Amino acid sequence: MKFDVTIFPNDLNTAADIARQVEAYGFDGLWTAEAQHNPFLPLTHAASATNHINLGTGIAVAFPRSPMVTAQIAWDLAAQSNGRFILGLGTQIKVHIVKRFSAQWDDKPVSQLRDYIGALRKIWQSFQETSGLRYRGDHYSFGVLPPFFNPGPIEHPDIPIYIAGVGPALCRLGGEAANGFHVHSFHTPQYLQDVIRPAIAEGAEKVGRSLSDVSLSCAVFVVTGRNEEEIQRNTIEIKSQIAFYASTPSYRRVLDVHGWGDFGEAMNRLTKEGKWHEMWQHVSDEILHTFAVVAPPEDLPYAVRERYDGLLDRVGYYFPFSPEDETRRIIWEHASQAMSE
Repeated sequence: MKFDVTIFPNDLNTAADIARQVEAYGFDGLWTAEAQHNPFLPLTHAASATNHINLGTGIAVAFPRSPMVTAQIAWDLAAQSNGRFILGLGTQIKVHIVKRFSAQWDDKPVSQLRDYIGALRKIWQSFQETSGLRYRGDHYSFGVLPPFFNPGPIEHPDIPIYIAGVGPALCRLGGEAANGFHVHSFHTPQYLQDVIRPAIAEGAEKVGRSLSDVSLSCAVFVVTGRNEEEIQRNTIEIKSQIAFYASTPSYRRVLDVHGWGDFGEAMNRLTKEGKWHEMWQHVSDEILHTFAVVAPPEDLPYAVRERYDGLLDRVGYYFPFSPEDETRRIIWEHASQAMSE
């Protein structure tokens, strides 16, 4: 099992130093997310500052970018990092694609993402072979790539693609077309066992692959702290996250596996009433322990490994790498120590 971290650098000038620290701690990978900032730019700094760790987007939103734009960015990062870059893609939801990005949403996100991946690989093939580009899919078509705009071959052209999802359809696509799958933090081991892994295996079998061909990665919910005050604060934070995701109909299927559909409906009602700050109080300790690993810092990495051994291939914590925070520094140090054993 590999251990990764996620970073959210608010200042690009700090990204290289953070990446150096991540590698010095001995972690296996560094992920960036598309939130307040572009997910690709910090990785250019990280690639120049590190030598060994994987660098990936977890995730970049696919549909606002033409596959050609994403292919070019990924190609340059793969070259700069000497083959350490992983392209993680997600679909987002319609309202964000249409109203936040003003981009194309074809009402068939799984089909659109499948086509997107196919286009990426065809474009990369054209880059590597310095050949003309011909691709026609259900959602994307490409037919022009003059030599002046072809970046040419690189040493590591086989760029891994990870996709993210919750429901079975995207899981099946992961098995069919991706090298890895970003499991959403809002999951349970039972949901992994009963829904995600079987669906990925089904998609893989469809094209003559197996579940072992797809690396499963996740930043998991954890509750920890050095004292009761820190543990209580962390508990409220994670219960709030669980309540938020539970309120969203798209994630209801995770609750249904445990017979907690009524809980999801209750959380949804509270959001409509604007009672965001009260929602965490309705998350029982049973639900908390089902969704999160709860342990002191020195035991946390071992508890994570025990829960996810055989279920995930890459794990990390659901909070950003920030060793300047004393508690977080101790948590990361214990994780690093556990990795070396």
